[in-house]
Amino acid sequence: MSAAVTVPQHKLSETPNSRTIEINDWVIIASTNPISSASECDALQASLGFPLPEMTFGSNYLSLEHQPSGWKMMFDTHNALKCVKKGELGEGDGGVKVGYADAWLKSRTDPGTNLPLPVTVAAKHYDWTYTMTYPGHHSDSASDIESPSPSIQWMDANSDNPSHSIPLSELTRPDPILFYAEIPLFEDELHDNGSSNLLVRIRVMPTCIFILSRFTLRVDNVLFRTHDTRIYHSFTSSPSLVVRQLSGWEASYDGVKRQLPSRNDLTPLTDANFIAKVLMEMPATESQHIGARTRWRGLRTKVEIAVLARGGP
Repeated sequence: MSAAVTVPQHKLSETPNSRTIEINDWVIIASTNPISSASECDALQASLGFPLPEMTFGSNYLSLEHQPSGWKMMFDTHNALKCVKKGELGEGDGGVKVGYADAWLKSRTDPGTNLPLPVTVAAKHYDWTYTMTYPGHHSDSASDIESPSPSIQWMDANSDNPSHSIPLSELTRPDPILFYAEIPLFEDELHDNGSSNLLVRIRVMPTCIFILSRFTLRVDNVLFRTHDTRIYHSFTSSPSLVVRQLSGWEASYDGVKRQLPSRNDLTPLTDANFIAKVLMEMPATESQHIGARTRWRGLRTKVEIAVLARGGP
């Protein structure tokens, strides 16, 4: 049995649509609201320039601020959807066709012809799967998520430094959970061709903060895809720092289906946790290099750190 963990002083507060914890120089707010109204969706769609997911939680967000340094990070729907590719998809975008696209095309092509099938291209002016590698954003750099302002310094982690990694042993200990929230940002059934969703979870424990933002994509009979952003901060880290791990995996639909506990029960294929577990347990050469042969640039694992300097900007 692990030794008892001292619970630090902290303050919890809540409103009808948000919960807040103040602990060890951090202020963390999780806001969960109903699905956006028609007028809210119209405004957001006009801003983004493409149709929104069927269930868009436009007012939901997670924010965390380290008060001594002013370092602030957020996850919200608007900035997440900014990461969806607009326009024609190119190399690395991981474009996906529905499973019956080629069969439909062949059924309408003379089987006796020697002419090759015409090349199919996406008819939509955006990525209809809402695929993204959203890593969260900083409040002073929301307009450019991929290139934050100079005041936000993310550096490649040193694999030889234990403090530059996320300690699974700490996260799996039965320590008290002082604060927990699940913040859905969007979900879409892809016109009955599968599912695409983004969900952010946060846990605050006596020793640390842990965030998991998970994008999950299922295109029936084609592929599964997951992108995780993990954020970890130890209250005892010295120097005080945040670890961020970005990971993406994908595999063919049949490759994941073969891992079902029961061949006659397909319900696990709708479970984001089951999908992620299967993808992560596959050899990296399969799920992070070959994938579903889409050449999606999100297939990787990258670990980086940000040092929280007191008296920062």
